[in-house]
Amino acid sequence: MFVYPCGLDVSSRSLRFLAARLREHRCRIGSRWHRLSAGRQALLALAHLRNGTTYAPLAAGFRVGTSTVYRYVTEAVDLLAVLGPTLTEAVRAASTKAYVLLDGTLLPIDRVAADRPFHSGKHRKHRKHGMNVRVLADPFGRLLWASPALPGAVHDVRAVREHGIIDALDQARIGCWADQGYRGADGTVRVPRWGRWETLSAGQQAANRSHTEIRALVEQAMATLKTWRLLRKIRCSTTRITNLVQAVPTLHHTSSITS
Repeated sequence: MFVYPCGLDVSSRSLRFLAARLREHRCRIGSRWHRLSAGRQALLALAHLRNGTTYAPLAAGFRVGTSTVYRYVTEAVDLLAVLGPTLTEAVRAASTKAYVLLDGTLLPIDRVAADRPFHSGKHRKHRKHGMNVRVLADPFGRLLWASPALPGAVHDVRAVREHGIIDALDQARIGCWADQGYRGADGTVRVPRWGRWETLSAGQQAANRSHTEIRALVEQAMATLKTWRLLRKIRCSTTRITNLVQAVPTLHHTSSITS
């Protein structure tokens, strides 16, 4: 196997942050010897998350075994996931905003058609299997929070209720803009007027256009998740996906902090 240098478009602040957390973790558990330093382990984990590089190439590049790569990545991801913002913290941050944006995305997984719980009805034509993740963003499309992952067959409204998003926003009296998939969510969730376009009045059509323009910025938060290329096609166990998703906001918020 050939080894070659590769660029990583991640803030050096994120690398330093993760390396520091790994050093603290090693001291806490009393670990004395590792094949890689905390800085190199952080770089390995970021390469896996950002570029989606699989274990075998990483093992060759860092000159360790694939089992070591798996252990190092898992350790780093678990540390980042614990440090990620909770829904309560996201709602507290959103309380200073005019409103929040809510949407969901399907993270594709490596599954066969027989795995019905992971099959998304929205993507039936393309037979997509994946895990559903809800995202809250501020009015400028900046990522505030990413939910735990649920099987792709779970409906949007059921997902936000299971996560407690509706109740949390309602109690905080925070307005929320969402698409038609959240019709019936109630609380402070606003969705476009329901009906065929030609049956809506001119005022209702104008309101729907305005709603779409406001809500469209949530796509920036989705893009923030998907810039971590590992999430574009996940091949690990579905039980690990929540930690992978919740590690991303930690790194995103770390890199966005001004010096």
